[in-house]
Amino acid sequence: MDPRDVMALLAAVRDGRVTPEEAAERLKSLPYEDLGFAKVDHHRALRRGFPEVVFGAGKTPEQIVAIAEKIAGRGQNLLVTRTVAEVHVLLAARHPTARWHEAARSVSIVISPPPALPGRIAVVCAGTSDVPVAEEAAVTAEFHGAVVDRIYDVGVAGLHRLLDRAEAIRRARVVVVAAGMEGALPSVVGGLVEAPVIAVPTSVGYGASFQGLAALLAMLNSCASGVAVVNIDNGFGAGYMACAILRSATTRSSVPEAETASQSKP
Repeated sequence: MDPRDVMALLAAVRDGRVTPEEAAERLKSLPYEDLGFAKVDHHRALRRGFPEVVFGAGKTPEQIVAIAEKIAGRGQNLLVTRTVAEVHVLLAARHPTARWHEAARSVSIVISPPPALPGRIAVVCAGTSDVPVAEEAAVTAEFHGAVVDRIYDVGVAGLHRLLDRAEAIRRARVVVVAAGMEGALPSVVGGLVEAPVIAVPTSVGYGASFQGLAALLAMLNSCASGVAVVNIDNGFGAGYMACAILRSATTRSSVPEAETASQSKP
């Protein structure tokens, strides 16, 4: 349940448009709803500010649809990651706004636009082979209310491509960088920008890349300051973290100045 929905429900009870019994009925499945094979967390948006996201890999299309019905049926936006086109067909039959993001292997259902996050996120990837992971990050960020600039195929094998887009990258408040092979791109970007960089190692490369392990270790050992690393191929985690950073800036700006000053005192 979205925090805005809770406030609207409480206001309706206050104004007499909804009885306390009706409100209790709507809230009875909080904090989660047990489907037997899954426990759907309707309370996540209240705790975290962002709604629950469904990881599609390993789930049957029928299981995903059943979970989606419980989330979207309550008027909540829905994102399903690591899924297939068949799931989109099934969801679109029930929800006309269902959108298939082929490159990201994701489905989104946006019932009401999320609150816009401040600033921009740049999603950068080294090569075309890294695009699926980069797109997962970009789609995730847009789903959560961010404006995203996609800057693809700018790997270190041709630094002139990256430097041509340096100004666009510098405009972002957070930068997500996806790269496979030797995983050098986040370090290069980290040396060019002021914003925090979230590095995403991808499982792209030949045998000794060990399905992304080489890139992961390289990124963890970055000599550039301000580079954090998520797991191999975890575009979702990078996109989500970028949005959390933007949202935290909004939260801090809403704290009264006097309260901020008092918190800073020993």
